[in-house]
Amino acid sequence: MTTFPLVTHSHAEDIFAYSLGQPITVAHFLADVRHLAAALPAGRHVLNACGDRYRFAVGMAAALLADKISLLPPTLTPEMVRQIKRFAPDVFCLTDQPQSIDLPLFAWTDAATSRSLAGAPIELHDIPQIPAARTAAIVFTSGSTGTPVAHYKSWGGLVQSVRAEAARLGLLDGRRHTIVATVPPQHMYGFESSVLIAFQSGAAMSASRPFYPADICAALASAHRPCMLVITPMHLKVLLDSGLVIPSPDLVLSATAPMPPQLALAAETRLQAPLLEIYGSTETGQIASRRTTETAEWTLFPEVKLRAEQGRVWASGGHIEQALPLADELELVTAERFLLHGRTADLINIAGKRSSLDYLNYQLNAVPGVIDGAFLMPTDDEGKNVTRLMAFAVAPGMKASTLLAALRERIDAIFIPRPLVILDALPRISTGKLPRSSLLALAHKHRGTTHAR
Repeated sequence: MTTFPLVTHSHAEDIFAYSLGQPITVAHFLADVRHLAAALPAGRHVLNACGDRYRFAVGMAAALLADKISLLPPTLTPEMVRQIKRFAPDVFCLTDQPQSIDLPLFAWTDAATSRSLAGAPIELHDIPQIPAARTAAIVFTSGSTGTPVAHYKSWGGLVQSVRAEAARLGLLDGRRHTIVATVPPQHMYGFESSVLIAFQSGAAMSASRPFYPADICAALASAHRPCMLVITPMHLKVLLDSGLVIPSPDLVLSATAPMPPQLALAAETRLQAPLLEIYGSTETGQIASRRTTETAEWTLFPEVKLRAEQGRVWASGGHIEQALPLADELELVTAERFLLHGRTADLINIAGKRSSLDYLNYQLNAVPGVIDGAFLMPTDDEGKNVTRLMAFAVAPGMKASTLLAALRERIDAIFIPRPLVILDALPRISTGKLPRSSLLALAHKHRGTTHAR
């Protein structure tokens, strides 16, 4: 039976995490994991809602040790929780903060872990070996119908994925990086790139999840070097626009949306650190990377293959346990490299002219003075009386007419939005993504307007 270790650190006294500025060793982590694994309730499915990244990691590892499965839904809305309960009636919620959630709660307290480390010291030969075939997590996508679609992730597949990522990022060169991340650990990107990568690269995670620019700067200032900042394009743009003095990380990693080239260049210039992007999906996990300031092409992880078939691009090999179709329009350049042209669902055709929402969003956000912006093309049943593109932008002090004039310099007139609405903020979720349902709610609210502000 093939197994993989829970962690790959070299010494029991290596630092696994930093919490409130205090180091937590691998030995301490393993003691916490074993203690919590023995205390978990009987249900086999765990919804891990811990906000502290270290506690999330302990909970995930404890579930793995106890042969329980961590459930990672995209949101914790009441409807999503109802769907999860139907999927796994025995589910309970592990949490380190008050939750108004209709599930049995198992609360994290200091008594839930072995803080005193009483008993014999833990050595490296005590590191648990987990069967590669064991289901470690089930991640959910909302699906076109709104019903969660479950994607099973084996321990072996996850290990292979994050080890390939660690090698691509240079985290296996013997230096122990500290990982500071703005993304939640429950999201596939955060799960792989801020939690599991620490398990399998010898790195140390910061337990915090800084969100605002000042918090990100404070986390970077206190992080031990070398340091990797795991972030999204939206968080990065807000950080760079904050005017704060930003402590330089040694590496920046971004995902969840393609990085505009000018933002990547601005980030590398300001932070004096290379910026790499990860490409992937909830279904496949991460499969490729690029350094955006050097090339528009993405390079696949070792052993991952793409093939065009039946009008779709399919991914297979490596950590992908069965061939899966991708939701994006990809141009295969070589066997290892491709160009990304946007999501298939984002391609639009107006009066015979084609574009993509990704391209239009790129042009909108490239206008000086625009902090955030997004286009929306409602379908007939969604849009009611709205029959053409709409757009929403955060652009303090700018009139809609001024922004429209700038857009006419960048995009074909057929794609000029009607209306263009200036807002104080867009309803993005914690990963920086902007759900279509939220855009449709804005469209409904502003239906019938021409342009606002």
